[in-house]
Amino acid sequence: MLKVVRRLAVVKSALKPISDVISVRHCGTAGQLQYHSKPLTFSQVDMKILLLPALEDNYMYLLIDEDTQECACVDPVEPDKVLSAVKEGGFNLTTVMTTHHHWDHAGGNEELLKKAPGLKVFGGDDRIGALTKKVVQDDEFKVGNLNVRCLFTPCHTSGHICYFVTKNGGQEPVVFTGDTLFAAGCGRFFEGTADQMKEALIDKLGMLDPQTKVYCGHEYTVNNLRFSLHVEPDNQVSIAKKAWAEEQRSKQLPTIPTTIEEEFKFNPFMRLKEPGVMKFTKTSDLVETMRALRQAKDNFK
Repeated sequence: MLKVVRRLAVVKSALKPISDVISVRHCGTAGQLQYHSKPLTFSQVDMKILLLPALEDNYMYLLIDEDTQECACVDPVEPDKVLSAVKEGGFNLTTVMTTHHHWDHAGGNEELLKKAPGLKVFGGDDRIGALTKKVVQDDEFKVGNLNVRCLFTPCHTSGHICYFVTKNGGQEPVVFTGDTLFAAGCGRFFEGTADQMKEALIDKLGMLDPQTKVYCGHEYTVNNLRFSLHVEPDNQVSIAKKAWAEEQRSKQLPTIPTTIEEEFKFNPFMRLKEPGVMKFTKTSDLVETMRALRQAKDNFK
């Protein structure tokens, strides 16, 4: 992989993909490890995020505090990829941030701790393997000098946690959303209700700084945008984003991250009050709109 760092100017445009306005480089050599997309590093003022593709369409992440080189891994389902990136970067891995108990997110925890004993494992569900600290809404902890706040977002699973990360005085917050919020979509309601997903997306994640960068758990963006255009066929932001996402995938490049601000412009599950979305769902009630959208998405081909 290339080891080229490109610092790009920030362009304030709703149509500009977020990966065009962050310093991005390809991660180092992958050796014999196999990836569905190209691993990338996103360098920000306050922190660095390494995006590590896993399985068929999952994303794991390394969250790095550049002051201390301490790092955390998010949903390390393939521990060897995580440990390879940690070794190559010379980071000090101390923490595991698990969004939920499903095997494709938490299934690597126990193996990782066998290979790297002593890690702190955070999560919101007793079903998470190797859990050392169960967290709830607004619990906080540190990764180096980075501040992590836990957001309890039950619905996809009953113990789902999103992790909101900031640095004192910083201007580039991030949130790791697992299977609650995807780019242009949301997770299935396996263990929860439409009311819970409405609260998670609108009342919790939707209240974060609009410029918060969203790092989700899967590469579902193109199909999610197909559904977005099924709901709102004339949404010009969705049309442009879909074209960009298709171009990214043709090059095996991720479509992650987005921002909270972007999601309100093309994600129907966060556009519950928009006339086009209410027309599609035939209701103005926000919870019923969420329920109708999820049912439609579950049956969308």
